[in-house]
Amino acid sequence: MTDLKKLPAWLVVTADSATVTLSRPSEINSVVVDRLTLRSPTVREVRAANATAGGDDEAREMHLFASLSESGIKDLEGLKLTDYQRLQAAYFRLVQDDGV
Repeated sequence: MTDLKKLPAWLVVTADSATVTLSRPSEINSVVVDRLTLRSPTVREVRAANATAGGDDEAREMHLFASLSESGIKDLEGLKLTDYQRLQAAYFRLVQDDGV
């Protein structure tokens, strides 16, 4: 495994999900959690997020992450920026096709 493929300690990726350990506990769906899991998206979910966002890339991403993590958008907006960036990194690792 090369250094580029090495995962950070805060990230666990499987074929079906990516789990991010948050830098500090946050409230999600009225529960304080120390990690969030994004499940692998379907084409339907990506299309729905695109349709909902009306061309706004940030809104599309937020809707998609809320759906994949079964979280509210307001809860994701309340994350520390570092933790949101971890979710972004996890998502891109999750949808990356290593066989290509």
